[in-house]
Amino acid sequence: MKKTGLYIHIPFCRQKCLYCDFPSFAGLEDQKESYIQALQKEIKMKAESCKEYRIQTIFFGGGTPTVLPANVLSNLLQTIFHAYDVAEDAEITIEANPGTLDFQMCQILHDAGFNRLSMGIQAWQDALLQRLGRIHTKTQFLENYQNARKAGFDNINLDLMFALPMQTLEDWKETLTEMIALQPEHISSYSLIIEEGTPFYDYYEKGVYQQTAEDLDREMYHMAVQMLQSAGYHQYEISNFAQKGKESRHNQIYWLDESYMGFGLGAHSYWQGERFHNPYALEVYIQAMEDGMMCKEDLEILSLQEQYAEFMFMGLRMTAGVKKDRFFRRFGKQVDDIYASQIKKLIQEGLLVEEEGALRLTSFGLDVSNQVFIEFLSY
Repeated sequence: MKKTGLYIHIPFCRQKCLYCDFPSFAGLEDQKESYIQALQKEIKMKAESCKEYRIQTIFFGGGTPTVLPANVLSNLLQTIFHAYDVAEDAEITIEANPGTLDFQMCQILHDAGFNRLSMGIQAWQDALLQRLGRIHTKTQFLENYQNARKAGFDNINLDLMFALPMQTLEDWKETLTEMIALQPEHISSYSLIIEEGTPFYDYYEKGVYQQTAEDLDREMYHMAVQMLQSAGYHQYEISNFAQKGKESRHNQIYWLDESYMGFGLGAHSYWQGERFHNPYALEVYIQAMEDGMMCKEDLEILSLQEQYAEFMFMGLRMTAGVKKDRFFRRFGKQVDDIYASQIKKLIQEGLLVEEEGALRLTSFGLDVSNQVFIEFLSY
């Protein structure tokens, strides 16, 4: 039986973070019930197209899924269990803002079947959290991290951000030190990206904040790699670190360029060679589900050339790299027959290395990964 993963989008937040450009909204209490009903319908409608697949991973993201009552989230998960063939050992993740949790919620979620919790801590210092527009403090985070442990969660990810406005190297070192001391199973570490249309974009345009210098950004990244590896975390992707066996199975579906199905507002899917997403407008999405319509906005059927490129630059995000035999099994062609000149050039420039039948980025290549990925778009 074929395998796949499901993504469920919850677009509500208590307060939208100042850097966030995801399809999410603060408030809109009057829309939540209609949205959940629409989401339930979409989950049931798409079950037929997934009948030949066993679900290996389920990921509830947002927004902030945990702004919804725990019993609502539990019911959504039960709907999936009833409509899909979910593997007994499926990885089932829910994202949470520490400010929306308590012990009871953690307990209900764990008992419902969620077995992986992804907490967005972002920074340790309360001043930085406030600057980001986060609703939690470090004290709330610590309390609810322990609540999650008491409830039985033994697979917790912590999301961190660096290159934040006015964040110092010492701030970042303190954040890493405090997170490592908690011994979560997984840590994600991302550099802040200023997205157009966010309050942060306006702040930077008006000079309220200054862009973090590139050398400080890279120093923070290298500090994270060194400290996390020294603490026993394996860097398996450019921004992701895990204890042995705790790598995110769901995110690896994306990086390995495999199929997945998305549900909810603006959710993206990659299904049977097609890429598409649901409507971004809340009213449009809800109405479409009420009408029983399957919406595929910005439908894109990838050419063979585009499939080659995505396979390469997504796979190279992982430190294990792209296995040549896997490329051949997918496309029936040798990767060297497609990208011989690009591979030769990147190896000569010290950005790529070939070892044990795999192509992977060097440490230098990881630093300038976008420069590498562009090479595979020329074919």
